[in-house]
Amino acid sequence: MALLTLGLSHHRAPVEARERMAFTESDLPAALTRLRALPGVDEAAIVSTCNRTEIMAVTALDEESRLIDWWRRERQAPDGMADKYLYTHRDLGSVTHSLRVASGLDSLVVGEPQILGQMKQSYSMASEAQTLGPVLGRLFQHAFAVAKLVRSQTQIGAHPVSVAYAALQMARRIFADLSSQTALLIGAGEMMQLVGRHLHQNGVGRIIVANRSLERAEKLAREVHGYAISLNDLPSYMGDADLIVSSTAARGYIIDREAMRRVVRSRRRKPVFMIDLAVPRDIEPAIADLEDIYLYSIDDLRHVVAENLKLREEAARQAEVLIETQAQEFARWLESRDSAATIQEIRARARSSRDEVLEKARRRLASGQSPEEVLAFLADTLSNKILHAPSQALRRADAVEQAMLLNAARRLFDLPDE
Repeated sequence: MALLTLGLSHHRAPVEARERMAFTESDLPAALTRLRALPGVDEAAIVSTCNRTEIMAVTALDEESRLIDWWRRERQAPDGMADKYLYTHRDLGSVTHSLRVASGLDSLVVGEPQILGQMKQSYSMASEAQTLGPVLGRLFQHAFAVAKLVRSQTQIGAHPVSVAYAALQMARRIFADLSSQTALLIGAGEMMQLVGRHLHQNGVGRIIVANRSLERAEKLAREVHGYAISLNDLPSYMGDADLIVSSTAARGYIIDREAMRRVVRSRRRKPVFMIDLAVPRDIEPAIADLEDIYLYSIDDLRHVVAENLKLREEAARQAEVLIETQAQEFARWLESRDSAATIQEIRARARSSRDEVLEKARRRLASGQSPEEVLAFLADTLSNKILHAPSQALRRADAVEQAMLLNAARRLFDLPDE
């Protein structure tokens, strides 16, 4: 069995590919169950965020193509869709990658903490779907512990940099004075909570929070001193918004071109700055063609992010060293787990041989043979029986295989070098 990670992320895949291959939160429970039911898959988990979607599995060595085909079918993607963007990690590579992701080293903004919460949610959903096993369960827990270690032993999180923060920086480039602007936040998840806090702390004039669940919108609105509305009321408030930021789990556009065209007409050339942080996207890309509209997707934030990366480069280097050490530690556990099954089988076979020979020895004693003769029979027969299979394997091996087996045998039986 192999530990396998298949994925695509912001490093190579454009938002069009990421949104097509992503899973929404509501998709995941059933998708996890179907993934775990595939032949050869012993354990499974799915991490799906705006910047990445990854399938993690403990599976047979040759199951990669089967998993990719399953992924395409789940997302109803055509053959070859996203193939050039896919990456694969196995065993130690998969462990190292998971630790880097949890620690924020593989994120669009290096060191951002949101991915850790997203991974914890993925772990929770896989646990509820009962698709985890001893390997993936332990890997997630190890990744969480390493992320905490990286935070405590490096300065990776010392600077307030995140995708939400990058969105604020971009907004400040457009609006010299945020205090006179109205911000419309669509969605009330973790990302929008961060955006709302940043906007509130930086003195934006008015915040409107729109969400499918009015209760969640009201909760965020209270925190940022804003006003809550339901998504059904969105058209009535879009004309008031100078800044629109959206991040929901919806499939299909929350704001389409025709709706935004009416907003532009009502605002009489007053510009609107829009940031779509969702994958799949919430805002129809064709809206960017409208006059007085400045629409940015999550990929456009790369330029803002690049300016902040230098602050974390040294901390990231220190974190990489920690992660390499911790990945090796997990790999040793994996190896010991693999050897444990073999050791248990060897011991079970030895006990079976012992019991068989011991029973024969008892019968000899009962028939009147002397204890000395029975002990000699027991010792000779048991040692011959235990050593028969390895001795035969050495004799039958060809020259190359025999050299390897002989070297292994000398180590296993602690024999001196020839």
